[in-house]
Amino acid sequence: MAVRSPRSVSAAARPRLRLPWRDLLDVLAIGVWSAMLFRYWIGGKLLLLLHPDYAWLSNLAAIVLLLLAAFKGLKIWLGLLGRTKAAVSSKDQGHVTLLPATISSALILSVAVFGLIYTPRAFASQTAIQRGVSDSITLTRAQPRRFVRAAAPEERTIIDWIRLINVYPEPDAYGGEAVAVSGFVIHPKEWSADHLMVSRFVLTCCAADAYPVGLPVQLPAGKTYPVDSWIEVTGQMTTETLDGRRQLAIAPTAIKVIEEPRNPYQY
Repeated sequence: MAVRSPRSVSAAARPRLRLPWRDLLDVLAIGVWSAMLFRYWIGGKLLLLLHPDYAWLSNLAAIVLLLLAAFKGLKIWLGLLGRTKAAVSSKDQGHVTLLPATISSALILSVAVFGLIYTPRAFASQTAIQRGVSDSITLTRAQPRRFVRAAAPEERTIIDWIRLINVYPEPDAYGGEAVAVSGFVIHPKEWSADHLMVSRFVLTCCAADAYPVGLPVQLPAGKTYPVDSWIEVTGQMTTETLDGRRQLAIAPTAIKVIEEPRNPYQY
């Protein structure tokens, strides 16, 4: 009968080291989500997705996820050094999931990777036409509790003019008032070639609920501006009949092409 040496006995008794792949995948997914949120935060793209009042939630989530990934990663590392299980797998926790834990983590990771490589862009004319450009704010959209007229008409933004029209809907009341607004160009199909709409998207919470508002602009003879280009319009207010109804429009004295602003939305 063969006698096993003490060295072979201790080697056989020693447990095999197994990497906790499921836990490592969770750490990677959490870390990539944190990196994605930090990218939007530091790169200034978060304002294309969220209202500034709620940006702190995303920034806080980025920090919490980073700390969570670091803590979980450290726990796995210490577990490997001690050759003990670093974390309890989901199958040992007694709860039921629709998908296996590994597949769920892989899906979460793939979404985070997509968000990390994707660069969000501001909505433009195509989305505005699909959602319907409005010159009023409906009851389902954010409205001011009280309205205060700006000290000077030329200081009003597009959304200020829209709110003003909601409160005082008679367009002739604003005839001759100075105006200076900026936005992207839309060419409504129903309008003649000598009119365009200068528009902005308004956010109440996030990009999912963004809605477009705009003001008609009467173009000088022979002038045209490409769709989605950004313009700054100065002039005065007048009354036009478009789509069979009288509405406020801008009679411009100057139209200047500008770069898309860092924050293209209004609130």
